Amino acid sequence: MLNMLAVKDIVIRALEEDLGGGDVTSAALFGPEDLGRAEIIARREGVVAGLPVAAVVFEAAPPGCRLVPLVEEGSRVVPGQTVALVEGPLLGILGGERVALNFLQRLSGIASLTARYVERVKPYKARICDTRKTAPGLRCLDKYAVRVGGGTNHRFNLADAVLLKDNHLRAAGGIRRAVEKVRRRVPLTAKIEVEVENLDQVAEALEAGVDLIMLDNMSLKDMSEAVAMIRGRALVEASGGISLETVAGVAATGVDFISVGALTHSPAALDFTLELV
Repeated sequence: MLNMLAVKDIVIRALEEDLGGGDVTSAALFGPEDLGRAEIIARREGVVAGLPVAAVVFEAAPPGCRLVPLVEEGSRVVPGQTVALVEGPLLGILGGERVALNFLQRLSGIASLTARYVERVKPYKARICDTRKTAPGLRCLDKYAVRVGGGTNHRFNLADAVLLKDNHLRAAGGIRRAVEKVRRRVPLTAKIEVEVENLDQVAEALEAGVDLIMLDNMSLKDMSEAVAMIRGRALVEASGGISLETVAGVAATGVDFISVGALTHSPAALDFTLELV
């Protein structure tokens, strides 16, 4: 589900950025009484995400207009396919066009890339996860798009879970000391995840009794050995530069989760256009 209050706040800021003091071109040509109808058309194949966000954009772009989706959120679309209609004052259609398409293109790009990763690991139990490598201010939208594409959300922010990474461990004096310190300060029900880089650290994390172990930038051989060492005593996450070409091999090692920063830090936009009809 989308947090619509957060979406509206993001949309208002985006419209303020783009419209500024108003659309001088459209305002010189049209008035609020001039009505129109437009189609939003896919230019590339992929998974559509962000139609509810685009609808909020057009509602908020003065004097306001209406988006009518023609496909379901999460549907696969092909080039030339009309995914939505926009109806109402031309000022609203033209004023909201760029912002609505920007959101739709980014979120659909994320969903499409996520779906490709999910497809690659279908034969295995591993689930594809996102990271916090999101566009500043757009995290709720980026992570929503991952879900639309079939992925799983990792922690939303630093308050969501304990994740001891290399810098934490270095500053705290190692895995055992870091876990002991954290356990004294977090609720009993809080799960603890530790990032490890080698098999010695896997053993140390197991000895410390952590709940999740993140295998960071390990070879496939070491990942397989780590999964065998862990034997279900903790959930296992793989991370670190995992690509579409390598993700199936990582999943085959038996890990439970695969986190992929590329889902949100470098997705290719799925191109859409808006055409008046």
